[in-house]
Amino acid sequence: MGSVRVGGREVGDGAPCWVVAELGQNHNGDVGLALRMIDAAKAAGADAVKFQKREVDLAVPDAQRGALRSTPWGVMSYLNYRHRLELGRDDYDAIDAHCRSVGIPWFASVWDEASLEFLVGRYRLPAIKVPSACLTDLPLLRHCRATGRPIVMSTGMSTLDEIERACHVLGTPGTQDRLGDIMISAAPLLLMHCRSTYPAAYPELNLLAIRSLRELYGVPVGYSGHEVGLWTTLCAVALGACAVERHFTLDRAMWGTDQAASVEPRGLEQLVRQIRHFEQARGDGRIGPTESEAPVRARLRRIT
Repeated sequence: MGSVRVGGREVGDGAPCWVVAELGQNHNGDVGLALRMIDAAKAAGADAVKFQKREVDLAVPDAQRGALRSTPWGVMSYLNYRHRLELGRDDYDAIDAHCRSVGIPWFASVWDEASLEFLVGRYRLPAIKVPSACLTDLPLLRHCRATGRPIVMSTGMSTLDEIERACHVLGTPGTQDRLGDIMISAAPLLLMHCRSTYPAAYPELNLLAIRSLRELYGVPVGYSGHEVGLWTTLCAVALGACAVERHFTLDRAMWGTDQAASVEPRGLEQLVRQIRHFEQARGDGRIGPTESEAPVRARLRRIT
């Protein structure tokens, strides 16, 4: 299935599973809380943390802007609520400095071209995330590809035709295409099988799609999970997911639409530990006794 190099490490081709703590907007617009979440994700064993970046005035549809929302900060329009959750330049500067100081990479989902330009123009991110909601935004995909950064793309709520079109825009591995007056290489691509419901129900997860995507596109495939519990994410790794992403929070009882589908620090630590144990137990598939079985074999085998 190949691999993608993200921030100095290989993802895919038998490398250890890349575990991403999706902080998203569970920080509720509080950069101090975001920094504490980074520390907790690092302590739990996450390999990277991820945020979401929007230009709110571009991302919120006109029909939703004036809708009233009851929030911890009072009743406000949905547009003002989304502004309240969004982190600014100084916040991201603090996040970037903090992640470098504690030694964990960060990146973000980009919901529009302005957010993409802000992030890649200011920070040395190891990857760009295309959220499921933007998989059909082909101009955004072209601009993501033009950055030359590895692209992580979730496939939630997408038809096979839509995924095919998005992958075509991002390019076939090893090829080049013309973008305006320049030739650009195909984007290093990591697909993430996903279900865009919060929380996602077990009968809808369809974890075997991880194998299907890998066979169809020949790229590394991971899993972005929104379900309650950990065992299905471990099953995804057993089925070949080379990366996993789970929403992360310090407290699932906090305000926010993603909190209930998130894992807390102890849960993330448990998930990372289970994944690493599975990787040890998976082995290489070769048949034969182990070195530790030799004395048992010598004692118990009567006929050899």
